[in-house]
Amino acid sequence: MPPATTPDVPTLAHLLRTWRDRLAPGDVGLAAGARRRAPGLRREELAQLAGLSVDYLLRLEQGRATHPSPHVVAALARSLQLSRSERDRLHRAAGLLPPQDSTVSAHVPAGVQRLVARLGDVPVAVFAADWTLLTCNALWTALHGDPAALLPRDRNLARALFGDGDAHAARHPTTSANGTDAFEAAVVADLRDAAARYPADTRLRALLDDLRARSPRFAALWRTATPAPHTTDRKTIVHPVVGPITLDCDVLGVPGADLRVVAYTAAGGTPDADALALLAVTGGQGVAPAGS
Repeated sequence: MPPATTPDVPTLAHLLRTWRDRLAPGDVGLAAGARRRAPGLRREELAQLAGLSVDYLLRLEQGRATHPSPHVVAALARSLQLSRSERDRLHRAAGLLPPQDSTVSAHVPAGVQRLVARLGDVPVAVFAADWTLLTCNALWTALHGDPAALLPRDRNLARALFGDGDAHAARHPTTSANGTDAFEAAVVADLRDAAARYPADTRLRALLDDLRARSPRFAALWRTATPAPHTTDRKTIVHPVVGPITLDCDVLGVPGADLRVVAYTAAGGTPDADALALLAVTGGQGVAPAGS
């Protein structure tokens, strides 16, 4: 998308520095650690949260990078926990049109972001109406893999389920107690509903066109899709390090925002809870698979 206006580079740089300074490490799930010389997040911390290089963020804050992409601005807005009005101000300073109500929103309210960050012992992620992953905590990454390893377009559940590219290849084998058919049908029904509510969203339209053309399974479900509310499910995820882990999966709505919060939990004292605890400590690295 071309810039809507000429970027206001000094304002953009000032806003990024100001909003970074007002966030405490605990707001994003980070330990404060040693004594800090300045308030707020370190530049390295914000860059990691937004999936950017520290050098690029430095150039933005110094006014040397002048045309950030819509994806970069959206990632910074989420990481900085901006309100809708602040998000729009950041887009305008970058010379971009703010997200419109007729398109799928990638805005995650600050309270939801704090909730995700502070639930350190529960894998939690937030998805947009088109099932694009917007944000997740460290334990979600340990359980499912690092979304930063994928291109933004591939951080989408429907592409993981029905596609044949990187998103599908990165998904750990998963079975559902409610049945894979029911889960896939619910996701397709969600997308059909999103398409009706966001007819002007070109990225959503491109996603649907691509999946209908590439996946006979998706195309068949699309033709018969009916509203299918999500219910509590039990899913077994075959993790490449800790082995199979069975967890309760809940999909929660966010009042006033078209978002889905997905959380996995295990009953205390079970082998699955122990496996989650191990993932929390190790990040899913450097331990032997269960049963090896």
